[in-house]
Amino acid sequence: MSGKFIVIEGLEGAGKSTAVATVSGWLEANNVSYIKVREPGGTPFAEALRDIVKSDWQEQVTPQAELLLMYAARVQLVENVIRPALQQGTWVIGDRHDLSSRAYQGGGREVDASVLQQLKQFTLQDFAPDFTLYLDINPKVGLSRASHRGALDRFERSKIDFFTRTRNRYLEIANTEANIAVIDAEQSLTDVQQSIVSALEQQWPA
Repeated sequence: MSGKFIVIEGLEGAGKSTAVATVSGWLEANNVSYIKVREPGGTPFAEALRDIVKSDWQEQVTPQAELLLMYAARVQLVENVIRPALQQGTWVIGDRHDLSSRAYQGGGREVDASVLQQLKQFTLQDFAPDFTLYLDINPKVGLSRASHRGALDRFERSKIDFFTRTRNRYLEIANTEANIAVIDAEQSLTDVQQSIVSALEQQWPA
């Protein structure tokens, strides 16, 4: 029996780390073996690309270069870690996946959707998560939370309009694809955790 791939998505400050911990706890309570991965990253090569894409440079990082780096890191992670784990029956919890590029580069950077689809088909083909939890938050609230964690990276210092476009694209996609659950990330921590568990139990009833 193959494993399942659960992805956590959301803007900066939405609480993805807490969501990953909540999903981990749910899997452990159900005696399911799992691993955790993050994007970009998850392999030595992909982690190096993460450092590149999040760092500051004296030149402008174009949307095209950013997008290509994201998919390069993603396909390395999928082929070297995620697919093998799923084939062995291990579940995978992903901190971001392809939906991030569709929202951040497609919505935020305004890269044409047809380009994203071609790149996804070239790198991932039909590979996709079994279930995605999208943590929805007002960008101003999320960035305020993120600022308390320390210095902001290149992405986190983007203008608010960028994050507004990104959030709108997230919601647009979530409202049209059945395997995405929208979680109100501005609820109390307890309510967010309960919403996540409820979504998981609805997806995989006991």
